[in-house]
Amino acid sequence: MKISLRKEISFYIALASSIISGITILFFMGWRSEYVYLYPITTILIIFLLVFFSANSILKRGISERAQILFDLSGKTADGIPNDDTYKLVNDVNQEMISFASKQTREIDKLKEMEKYRKEYIGDVSHELKTPIFNIQGYVLTLLDGGLEDPAINRKYLERTEKSINRLISIIEDLETISRHEAGELKLTPEDFNIVKLVEEVFEAQEIRAKKRETELHFDKKYKKPIFVYADKMRIYQVLANLITNSIYYGKPDGRTQVSISEARDKVYVEVSDNGIGIAPNDIHRVFERFFRVDKSRSREQGGTGLGLAIVKHIIEAHNETIRVKSKLNKGSSFIFSLSKPA
Repeated sequence: MKISLRKEISFYIALASSIISGITILFFMGWRSEYVYLYPITTILIIFLLVFFSANSILKRGISERAQILFDLSGKTADGIPNDDTYKLVNDVNQEMISFASKQTREIDKLKEMEKYRKEYIGDVSHELKTPIFNIQGYVLTLLDGGLEDPAINRKYLERTEKSINRLISIIEDLETISRHEAGELKLTPEDFNIVKLVEEVFEAQEIRAKKRETELHFDKKYKKPIFVYADKMRIYQVLANLITNSIYYGKPDGRTQVSISEARDKVYVEVSDNGIGIAPNDIHRVFERFFRVDKSRSREQGGTGLGLAIVKHIIEAHNETIRVKSKLNKGSSFIFSLSKPA
């Protein structure tokens, strides 16, 4: 390997390491720390130099050893013609270098993708928090400018302020829930319970919301016997509530939300389907992303945070189960997740 190529590879390794370290440092220190520029930059520079020289040294030593082996083997060949061992070693070295270069390329691509996701995520969080905060500010300023003495205005604006505050609290609580899931701080408390009964409880809790949207909540058939699962009852209630609420929000007037339950070996499958607006094919893979909305205007109008399905996915995966979605635009959507049967 030429010296320039070796240094170039070392440079990319050091760059990748320093970027990862920088992102980690900034997340732990906080973006608004008064030392946000001084300490991270100094630390990143030190990490870059250490990794660069270390990688360069390792690559140089490894290549020198390979070169010496090749030299020894070539010296043992008859009439200067390389033998099979030499060809094999050359091929092994070539494959190792190709694999190494490919791995570094993937790492760099992954870092770029993480950086893109981080920027989008921060932008989404800022936007979601900014909307209710600005609303609260506007209502309070109106009240302070004389609206407080006007009975026709003060109560209405105070109610709107309360609504915006509740939305702000919901966003923060959902963000906290997701963060705790990812950090592994939310511990599951699994137990045996009747999933049919739990669905009925969610139906009862969502009955008023469904009537306002003229949506019918029902099972696909009458379940005469209980169907038991082994899971965290409170978390699965949260999953069902999110899925059923979404189906109501994104449903059509005089629409329906249907829940069906099936069994297969040691698994129970729960499907929540509707005949609502559906999801475009290009958006199906994004439905579990944070703040992603199929219809942003409708979701915000109903007070949704855009975090419900992200939480659902985290809860199901925490149970080591799976969830998937099927949908056709303007036809409806179905969310199917699995649960384990009692041992």
